[in-house]
Amino acid sequence: MDSLDESEDRKKGAEITAALDRLWVRFLPEILARVEILESAALALGSETLSPTQRESATSAAHKLAGTLGTFSLVRGTEVARELEHLYASGEGPSPETAAQKARELREMIEGRSATAAG
Repeated sequence: MDSLDESEDRKKGAEITAALDRLWVRFLPEILARVEILESAALALGSETLSPTQRESATSAAHKLAGTLGTFSLVRGTEVARELEHLYASGEGPSPETAAQKARELREMIEGRSATAAG
């Protein structure tokens, strides 16, 4: 009886993984667009041209990524996005180097997840 339960659990786990992979593919363009907003904000910080609108967009993009990435088992991605959200929401904001490094880290995690989902 136990082996039947284990087999059923494995089957359900595989179904859930497949469903999450399909959702990942569906939402990937939106996720990448949010990362691009963070990358653009980092560049604007570096050139000291970050507008209040860009800051708000970066805060919002980071907030949405923090909520989304954990769903796809990217816990570190949630942590990084949350850090960026808080930094952009604060008066001073992140340093250009921190903003760029964290945006790059998010992109690498997302691309890594995409490679895993595809293969």
